[in-house]
Amino acid sequence: MFAWFLFPSVMKTDLELALECAINIYHQYAIRNPMDDYLSRNEFSMLLKENAKPFLSDTYIKQLFAKSDSNHDGRLKFTEFLTTLSLVAIDAHNRSHKQPGDHGHDHGDGHSHGHGHSQHH
Repeated sequence: MFAWFLFPSVMKTDLELALECAINIYHQYAIRNPMDDYLSRNEFSMLLKENAKPFLSDTYIKQLFAKSDSNHDGRLKFTEFLTTLSLVAIDAHNRSHKQPGDHGHDHGDGHSHGHGHSQHH
C-alpha cells in the first residue's frame, strides 16, 4: 500500500507551494536586519521591486506600505505583509481581466474603481 503521508514534499499542492514561497520571500528580505523579523520600508520596497516589478511603481509601493503598516511603526511584521500580498493579488487579478488597451477606471494607483467584472462605460 502506498503511504502518501511519507512523502509530503511530493504531495504539495500549488497553493501550499505558493504559501511556502511567500513565507520564504518574506524571510529572505526580513533577515537582512537579523535583529528582528520585520520588513523595513527599504526591505519591503526591494522585495516588491525584485519580485513583482512588472506593474508596481514607487508611488504604489509607498501606498501599499502605508495601508499595510496597521500599527504605524514604520515596519511590517508578517501578518501586515500578508495584507500587502492580498492587495497585490487583488490588483493582479483585476489586471488579468482587463482587455488589451482597456484602461477602464484605473487611475494609475493600481486600483480599479469599477464595479466588479461588469463592463459598464
